[in-house]
Amino acid sequence: MPDLRIAVIGDTHMPKGARRLPERCLELLADADLIVHTGDFSERSVLAQLQDLGRVIAVHGNVDSDELRRELPERITVDLGGAALGLVHDAGPARGRLERLRREFPEADAVVFGHSHMPLHERDGDFQIFNPGSPTERRRAPAKTMGLGKLADGEVTFQHVEL
Repeated sequence: MPDLRIAVIGDTHMPKGARRLPERCLELLADADLIVHTGDFSERSVLAQLQDLGRVIAVHGNVDSDELRRELPERITVDLGGAALGLVHDAGPARGRLERLRREFPEADAVVFGHSHMPLHERDGDFQIFNPGSPTERRRAPAKTMGLGKLADGEVTFQHVEL
């Protein structure tokens, strides 16, 4: 099975003023085999824009429209063909997060989440958690970011990309 290229974004909060996804983000999304969004799109039009670029797996966030809340789950686990990926918007407090997500997603090899806008990647043995940050609203993060993932030989790896 060929490697699966995954683009991970979240907390896009669009539309809002002149806010747009950065050009580099759009390029990486279009190049991916799978787009994962961790919620807080804000409006359905953002999901539609991503779906025009490729296959999307997503959850809704706390600021998403009623339409998105009806369409998207709060949490999901997907089989990527060799590894299971959990997805949730708000992973709760930082203290104990990795252990808590391992308990909440027992079948997952990795859990991707958003909400804080803070890029994060933690690993404990064969389990990992990943927050891509935000490509549009960095808040306290040093930069606007997204994530890239790759599934190869049954293992998912992640890295952050500054935009």
